[in-house]
Order: sequence, then C-alpha cells, then structure tokens
Amino acid sequence: MPSANPRKLFDDSNKTFRKWSLLARRTLRRSRFLQILLIIAFWLAGEVLTRGLRLPVPGGVVGMFLLLAVFATGTFRPINLHRGAEWFLAEMLLFFIPAVPAVLNHREFLGWLGLKVLTVILVGTVVVMLVTAFFVDACFRWSARHQSAIHQPVADEAR
Repeated sequence: MPSANPRKLFDDSNKTFRKWSLLARRTLRRSRFLQILLIIAFWLAGEVLTRGLRLPVPGGVVGMFLLLAVFATGTFRPINLHRGAEWFLAEMLLFFIPAVPAVLNHREFLGWLGLKVLTVILVGTVVVMLVTAFFVDACFRWSARHQSAIHQPVADEAR
C-alpha cells in the first residue's frame, strides 16, 4: 500500500480551505441577510463580554470594537458588511418610532423642559463633532509630519 505524501495532503487541504473560504466570502458579500446576522452576532458577542466581565460599557460599543479589531487584523474586510450596514442606516428611523409614544406620554417634554433637553442634545452633538474634527485633523497633521520624517534622506555622516 503506497504511503500518502504529507505535503500533497497539506496542499490538497489548503486548496479545499481556500475554495470554501472564497465561496463563503462571495456568499456573504451577496447576502444582505447574512451581513445583518453577522453584525448582530458582533453586537451579541459584545453584550456577552460586557455582562460576563461586568464592564460599564454598552455591549454594542464592545461589539463595535470587536468588529474594528477584526477589520484591523485584515481577516475580514468592511466591504463584506456593506449591504447589511446600508440597510441598518436606511431603516434607522424604525428604531426611533417607539420613542414617539414615550414623548407623548410625558407632555412636559413638549414645553420648556423639552426645549432645554433638545438644546443640550444639539450642543452636545456639536461639541462631539468639533472635538472629533479637531482630533482627526491633529492625527492627519501628525501622520503627515511622521511620514515626511521617515522618507527624508539621511545626511551622510562621513562628511
């Protein structure tokens, strides 16, 4: 009985893995439903970690950082979740509909109190956007200085 070549077995299993991996990526990229399920899976993983480790952070935020880590490692590309994320953004209004009856049950939000709350929300949003803009600008400036310092020719020390 001839013995199997271990290298050939490894090559065959590697080809099979690549074939199934490619098929899975193509299927995921074409299926909005699977993308939505994957986004929900990351959210659930964040919830489990938050509750299990008793973190004072919402599970959705932890799930978002988990997804960011997967993107940063390169094992998963953002294009694979593009259609599912677009659906969530397009249907975002449906997530806020339950808040409307709550406001109608508390009529005080329709008066001065509501105006004060709205002002705080708007000012907070503007402050967050400004701080984010300044931070991103500072990061780009630092990156540009850092990149130019790396690519400058080194002076000849022999002179």
